[in-house]
Amino acid sequence: MKVAIVGCGAVTQAVYAPLLSRRRELFEVAAVCDLSPTLAGAVGDRLGAARRYTDLTAMLADGGFEAVLLLASGSHGQAVRQALEAGYAVLCEKPLALTRAEVAALPEGRLMVGYMKQYDPAVRRAERLLEGVEIRSVEVTVLHPSSESQLAFANLVQARDADLTLVRKAEEELVDQALGAQAPASVRALYAVALGSICHDLSLLRRFTGSPAAIDHVAAWGGTPGSIEISGPLPAAGRLSIRWHYLEDYPAYRETVAIHHDRGSLELVFPAPYLLNAPTVLTVVEPGESRTQWREVTEAFEAQLLAFHAFVTEGVPPLTGKAGALEDIVTAQRIAARYAVQHGLPLGGEASEL
Repeated sequence: MKVAIVGCGAVTQAVYAPLLSRRRELFEVAAVCDLSPTLAGAVGDRLGAARRYTDLTAMLADGGFEAVLLLASGSHGQAVRQALEAGYAVLCEKPLALTRAEVAALPEGRLMVGYMKQYDPAVRRAERLLEGVEIRSVEVTVLHPSSESQLAFANLVQARDADLTLVRKAEEELVDQALGAQAPASVRALYAVALGSICHDLSLLRRFTGSPAAIDHVAAWGGTPGSIEISGPLPAAGRLSIRWHYLEDYPAYRETVAIHHDRGSLELVFPAPYLLNAPTVLTVVEPGESRTQWREVTEAFEAQLLAFHAFVTEGVPPLTGKAGALEDIVTAQRIAARYAVQHGLPLGGEASEL
């Protein structure tokens, strides 16, 4: 399947480039696009893509591929809309968009939103084990070092030849639409973390319990982004608790998802996302203090790519499409709204309507 890559930064270089290289029996990279000519050239050279672009519209018009991998950071709403309108299948890294309006404006088409943890074999096993149980609580803890420390091993190509002024201005306007122009920096930072990192945990909640029915408590401390605590009811029964800590010099990324139910507990411990084939550990506690542990080393990003191939070539539905991604945007806006209300901060835009 011939694909085009949009965005040649950290996740492309550290994750997608090596995976696409080792699955050449399934994927051929026909074109790459990045605002930076340096990055487009480096990734194009690495993946053997003869055509390199700095303009998405021009790349889509030239064609020569079946699908687009949207791997750039920030909102993907406009780029997804362009690619779908041009008739391409799209794998879009999270978040799909920064506003509900962007999602509503998307045309019908073949869209898969990338939440790689949903494709982790340990997560799929946990889903099966949770069938028929009564979940009492889901407790998430994330210890998040700086991106620089997480990617120090990757020897990334750096570039300063892209003017991001217009991109940043457009994204600021989208955040205004989501939260209101008067929303302070603290609310904006919380929203950025919710859509940029905590959304992975929201995607797991959608698989295990469904999206949260409401958010009734949000706290933030320790600077920006600092530490964040979120809690609320789950859709059927039980409660969720998320504690997210930015710890710049912490030795390694660590994410723990503990699920307690009427028959026992499950605990998932995820490795740093950029370390390919690092194990995810699933521990299962059952009646009689029986404890079983699985270590799954199948790469979740690779499983996600294979699922996208099956989606495009065989029509196998993805685990997250437009509707699931929209649920996560709504939850992120509820998080921002609850924090603003609790602290008497100004809020407008879409979040004020929830």
